[in-house]
Amino acid sequence: QVHLVESGGGLVQAGGSLRLSCAASGRAFSDYAMGWFRQAPGKERDFVAAISWSGDSTLCADSVKDRFTISRDNAKGSVSLQMYNLKPEDTAIYYCGRARGGAVNNALEYASGYDYWGQGTQVTVSS
Repeated sequence: QVHLVESGGGLVQAGGSLRLSCAASGRAFSDYAMGWFRQAPGKERDFVAAISWSGDSTLCADSVKDRFTISRDNAKGSVSLQMYNLKPEDTAIYYCGRARGGAVNNALEYASGYDYWGQGTQVTVSS
């Protein structure tokens, strides 16, 4: 089993920033692409960003592309999501996932592209 644990969520005002982290334990973390999804109450889990196994390629949703940055540290076994200029519509539970392969491609925009998930961390943005 692969275990993923998210942290760094909280309550911030619009325009603020947060940095989310995902710590991974298990086999061969550095062999797999990683991604972030988010889920608001009553809605489906939506794609936010993904990063390749080596960190050389990334993919971000259009809604966050100019404000969020994904990164990873394979030595530490972690992946991060730096969020700037947060908006109320960013309010959601944010989940970290391990992809089924190592490359970034369009399949990673869908939850079916991942085989392990963390428990999530809550981000709440107020006006």
